[in-house]
Amino acid sequence: MTDLTRLTACETVELLARSAVSPLELVDAALARIAEVDPRLNALPTLCAEQAREQARALMARPRRADDGAAGLHGLPIAVKDNNEVAGVRCTMGSRVFADRIAQTSDLIVERLQARGAIVLAKSNLPEFAAGGTTTNEVFGTTVNPWRTDVTCGGSSGGSAAALASGQVWLATGNDFAGSIRIPSAFCGTVGLRPTPGTVARIQRQPYSPLSVEGPMARTVADCALMLDCEAGPLADDPLSRPAPAQRYLSAARAPQLPPRLAFSADLGVAPVIDPEVAALCRTAAERLQGPGVRVELAQPDLHDALQVFPVLRGHIYVGRLASIMDAHRDRMTAPVIWNVEAGLRCGMRELVDAEIAQAALARRVLRFFDRHDLLLCPVALTPPFDARAPHLQSLRGVEFDFYFHWMIMTWAITLTGCPALSLPCAITADGLPVGLQLVGPPGSEHRLFAAASAMEQIYGLASRVPRDPLDPPGHVPLDLLRPGPLGAGLRQP
Repeated sequence: MTDLTRLTACETVELLARSAVSPLELVDAALARIAEVDPRLNALPTLCAEQAREQARALMARPRRADDGAAGLHGLPIAVKDNNEVAGVRCTMGSRVFADRIAQTSDLIVERLQARGAIVLAKSNLPEFAAGGTTTNEVFGTTVNPWRTDVTCGGSSGGSAAALASGQVWLATGNDFAGSIRIPSAFCGTVGLRPTPGTVARIQRQPYSPLSVEGPMARTVADCALMLDCEAGPLADDPLSRPAPAQRYLSAARAPQLPPRLAFSADLGVAPVIDPEVAALCRTAAERLQGPGVRVELAQPDLHDALQVFPVLRGHIYVGRLASIMDAHRDRMTAPVIWNVEAGLRCGMRELVDAEIAQAALARRVLRFFDRHDLLLCPVALTPPFDARAPHLQSLRGVEFDFYFHWMIMTWAITLTGCPALSLPCAITADGLPVGLQLVGPPGSEHRLFAAASAMEQIYGLASRVPRDPLDPPGHVPLDLLRPGPLGAGLRQP
């Protein structure tokens, strides 16, 4: 690993702004790191090296402009998740349906980051159509975890998190529905934010849905805030989008401060089971924050009906996104994706309307909870990273999960609230795997989250653990043996 790839995004951008390093040098440094470690991880299966070099040369030849600004990235190479289109680059969605598709245009989030000086270097791996909490598909195979290459990196933004954790890029895009930013960030020891819906504008087929959002993924809290500064802002075509704030998110991350009223819950009152080590480590991490002016209380909002509400609303989104694709290409889609769409098609109108009404009541209860607490802390996941060969977690400590994404309940229960949530490394298990703490605030509280997360990052002292060289355990199974066969075992209808 070179000195450049070890640097944080903020440190690297400062060098770029002073012309102490060039975008082309960074592209070459990142490509060398990718060549060194990605054959063992499979995080970045599609490279766009020549396009990146062209962008780097163009940025270097362009005179500095006044609107480049302090919030710009000045030529920083990034990875883009393979469900975000980049013009001229392969975009598979992790599906055989689109295995050979070349994007004709770029997604809004890509255009916005490029306008701020980002250079797209690679596409990061994901499960088919981002449907899952692990990262495996029939186009590129399985992505594994740099902390230990026999366990999963999480999903669906798993390629982004694994690439960050192994020093292949400095920033990466992610999107989050049921936990797709937060879970891989927790499993890979990196930082990821699910922002308040509308903070990062996006164009969706169902434009009024607040369940799925774009968000930043990075190695440190400050890097995450820097990326959100470059992503945030309004869009006329997104009715949920909001103006960028007057105060930069990075300024909040650079002013660490814990709020006085913290709540902690190990299971949010809805998890059917949790690994006792994860629960204990997260509770200890929360207790470490207590001190003069800071009180940590065991408390949680009322999320009792999340288990009934989320699968219905999730099915509705999957019908809108994928039903027409399934009609035309069912034979090239895997069982989990088909299952998701068909679950949505089985829902009746009354069931959908009841779920929407229940979600609104749940969100109002959470808002009242934040009248009494500044932040809610809880584990990101019920378990540490598990076997990379498992497409999902079927059971934990003898408890069977009712359906394949049930184990992700700690994140998708929060999705229902409309609140921003940040995944922060807080501890390491006895087996040497990272554990993530989820920080949740009321809608629009991203500045509060970044200030608190920055303070916690200093207390926990884990930011220096990434980037890291991939660790192969004894009896390591080569990555090509992890290429997936038929997916979908153990699917059950919620």
